[in-house]
This record gives sequence, structure tokens and C-alpha cells, in this order.
Amino acid sequence: MPSLTTPAVPPGALASREQPVLAADGLLLRPWRPPDRDAVLTAYADPAIQRWHCRTMIGPEAEAWIAAWSRRWAAETDASWAVLAGDAVVGQVGLRRIDLAEGCAAVSYWVLPAARGHRTAPRALTAAAAWCFGELGLHRLELSHSTANPASCRVALRCGFPVEGTRRGQGLHADGWHDMHLHARLGTDG
Repeated sequence: MPSLTTPAVPPGALASREQPVLAADGLLLRPWRPPDRDAVLTAYADPAIQRWHCRTMIGPEAEAWIAAWSRRWAAETDASWAVLAGDAVVGQVGLRRIDLAEGCAAVSYWVLPAARGHRTAPRALTAAAAWCFGELGLHRLELSHSTANPASCRVALRCGFPVEGTRRGQGLHADGWHDMHLHARLGTDG
């Protein structure tokens, strides 16, 4: 266990290694690649993903979005994996606001319409969380979603992220400010 003056996870824990490929109960999580452009465009054209992520993209934006992930990994601020079923990209799972000194990060995910209802998000989130706690050594993962998004709440609960509270007016969505559930899981939760 780190001392009170030692960071929970040492700087360089991400930048010093390549982003891993993770197995996820029949799925594969791998770093984004330029050929994934069409899957990203499809995702951000989906009304449900637009509703919760508040953005659309055109080709050059999707290319820049994909290219940015390797820089974010090197900067140790964020990470994202393409979630694949066979050879097809079916979703995304990622880490946001990585703070290695504090041993924490926030998780995010989305799933393309054709992969919904197949436990894609829970399987991907479970694999990412296992890597965060087991390999990276993080202490805490947080997950936020709109209180109007019960599907995301079910994913969080299924993956061992209990609700800790509600943040009033914390998330800006396409239809305005939403209250957000805050879920969290600790590495010691088992």
C-alpha cells in the first residue's frame, strides 16, 4: 500500500507501456484504429448516443477523435478502447479524468444499437474495471449517468458500482441539464 506521500499509482504507469488489449467474456477491447472511423460516425449518429453524449461527428472529427486517444494515453489523462464482437466494433469503454496520484478515474461507455441487449456494456466495463484495479492499481472508479437513463444505471449496478448519490444539475445533455447518479467501485470491493 502506498504511503501518505507516495502517489497511489506512480506517474508513467500508462505512458511507459502500450495500451493493452483486453478480453471481455466473448468481446475484445483494443485501442482505437483509423479504420474504426465508420463505426465512430455510426455511433455518434445514433439518437440514443447523441442524447447522452451530446455530440455528432463528421468524418474529420471522427478521425481526430480516434487519433487523440493515443495522445491522451501518453499524457495519462484518458484512455478508450473499441469494443469488438468478432471483427466488428460494437461499442466503447473508456477512462476519463485519470488521476494516478489519487488512484482514481471515471469510466464511460456506449454501445451501438445492434449490440444492445447482449450485455455488451457490462462485459466491457467488467473487463476494463478488472484491468484498472488488477493491473494498473487504481483505488477508485467512478461512473456518472443521467437519472433519466435507467439502462446505464442497470449496467453500473450489474458491474458492482453502487449508487453513492445524486448530483443535481451536473450533466448537460441535448435537452438541458440533468441530475446525475454517481456510482463508484473500489478496488477493495471484490
